[in-house]
Amino acid sequence: MNAELFTPIRPDLFEVRTRAPGPAGRLPLTPELLRERPSGDLFGLTQNAGMGWDPAEVGRKPFLILSTQGGLREPDGRPIALGYHTGHWEICLLVEAAARELRRLGGLPFAGFVSDPCDGRTQGTPGMFDSLPYRNDAAIVFRRLIRSLPTRVGVLGVATCDKGLPAMMMALAGARHLPAVLVPGGVTLPPERGEDAGKVQTLGVRYAHGLLSLEEAAELGCRACATPGGGCQFLGTAATSQVVAEALGLALPHSALAPSGQPVWTELAVRSARALVALEARSLKTADLLTPASVRNAMAVHAAFGGSTNLLLHIPAIAHAAGLPRPTVEDWIAVNRRVPRLVDVLPNGPVGHPTVRVFLAGGVPEVMLHLRALGVVETGVLTAAGVTWDAVLDAWAASERRARFRARLRELDGVDPDEVILPPARARERGLASTVTFPRGNLAPEGAVIKSTAIDPAVLDAAGVFRHEGPAKVFTSERAAMQALKDGRLGTGDIVVLIGAGPLGTGMEETAQLTIALKHLPFGRHVTLLTDGRFSGVSTGACIGHIGPEALAGGPIGRVRDGDRLRVVVDTRRLEGRVDFIGEGRRTFTPEEGAAVLAARPPHPDLRPEPELPEDTRLWALLLAAGGGTWGGCVYDLEALARRLGGG
Repeated sequence: MNAELFTPIRPDLFEVRTRAPGPAGRLPLTPELLRERPSGDLFGLTQNAGMGWDPAEVGRKPFLILSTQGGLREPDGRPIALGYHTGHWEICLLVEAAARELRRLGGLPFAGFVSDPCDGRTQGTPGMFDSLPYRNDAAIVFRRLIRSLPTRVGVLGVATCDKGLPAMMMALAGARHLPAVLVPGGVTLPPERGEDAGKVQTLGVRYAHGLLSLEEAAELGCRACATPGGGCQFLGTAATSQVVAEALGLALPHSALAPSGQPVWTELAVRSARALVALEARSLKTADLLTPASVRNAMAVHAAFGGSTNLLLHIPAIAHAAGLPRPTVEDWIAVNRRVPRLVDVLPNGPVGHPTVRVFLAGGVPEVMLHLRALGVVETGVLTAAGVTWDAVLDAWAASERRARFRARLRELDGVDPDEVILPPARARERGLASTVTFPRGNLAPEGAVIKSTAIDPAVLDAAGVFRHEGPAKVFTSERAAMQALKDGRLGTGDIVVLIGAGPLGTGMEETAQLTIALKHLPFGRHVTLLTDGRFSGVSTGACIGHIGPEALAGGPIGRVRDGDRLRVVVDTRRLEGRVDFIGEGRRTFTPEEGAAVLAARPPHPDLRPEPELPEDTRLWALLLAAGGGTWGGCVYDLEALARRLGGG
């Protein structure tokens, strides 16, 4: 065996050279460049020639393309090494298309990447403890990469999914003095026969409850991702982040949710490269695009789409990176009261169209047309196209692009575009509820959030109010709660309380496997979930998360016991709600009395951080607590940290 350690596996192994002729030609140097420029600039030109660029052209304007690409593909698309997920598997093609266009336009394209994890792949595993902290880490590395190419004159970001795309937006927002354009990586298609990538995540729990066979599970799981690239087919965090990037003005109009791998998707990379060069030529910077009005527009579009509650973490983080005021809970409440939901898309319903249909129906520009008519967006702000939203919407309304894609939706799927993106009057008729509500109460004195638009209408009363009073079943890990669900120990009328799932306990893990399972079990609509963790954007039902303070920070949610009587009220029209502890044993009391009882109790005896919580994540949790915590976007606020630590 040892003799084989150094056995050659190819015949030319020993044909080694010790010198090479080097690139032919001359660098375009000048006396001024040699006398005045730093040595790094000169060495960079040497590196450019060494990598094979024509030495006579290494002095072109450098444009940097950053992406989250992952995996390694053959030219025909077959995998050599898999990526973590479809969302970063094909975007190398977008990078290539953009780079070729930048080169054609006379630029010198550079490319770097920071690959991203898959929140679906890490559901229910210790990998989820790194999910949200990854966003901050990736944003830092992206910013370092931008600064590490000192001569770059503009940045193009290409990203698709749950954490990589918010990280990219944070990085571009922080590059305030540079022009920047974001290219959303699009969406995968749903299967012709089968289930979307959200529902398929419940195969295990449905099999455990006898709702499908082993053979059915195997076939459904195989087909769910019907095309190899793009984010999931529902309006989860990935798709919502694409929509928000466009609403912010960072991405070109009608770029979010394009079907990955198709001509319209590749064309977006080319158009984005052209837009970046045009912004640079006009000296328009990211700071010219990202303004407080841009952030308000993003919040309005989020509400109109019924977007993922994870964007309540990401939009404040993007604003912070841009040096803008972060939206508060009160700001979110005001926006959601003012802006109606207009989009019927998975997972919200009522029909639940896949995201590709939203793109064909007109995507963000179509929604913005309606919002402009309602007077709830600020259309005088600039976009990545170099013109204002008013100019974009005027052009969109009369465009061939709009007419032909909407006609294509009718032709392919027999769907009226106005049934996917509904005019406001029709949305009211169909009862599309506003997107999010922020309950308080003695269990959530700092607030909580519920995607109220995703509560099953069957459990709302005539006034649109959800009410649930019942016994608590407390779990200190998602793993234990999932096992109880599979074993049949959870059922109609239960209020599941999952504690220790906030930043200090799990890195604020995403509890999607639990919430999605409840959606697809027959009794799930009659179960309420309360947690200091967060949810996937595909989650639906009476799931209340982000409860603050988190249990491990002393929050009253960490003092609840099995059998405690809880009351949950969510008014989906007035966007008000409460989450209260109101009884123990045979005693009942007011919310105020309940708060006093909780305050006198010790924390739950099993409450502790996850044993496998990485030290990196513990550090992240401690740092973000000083910078505004969950409601501040889970960011590192340097000024707040300096005050806390006594730094300058």
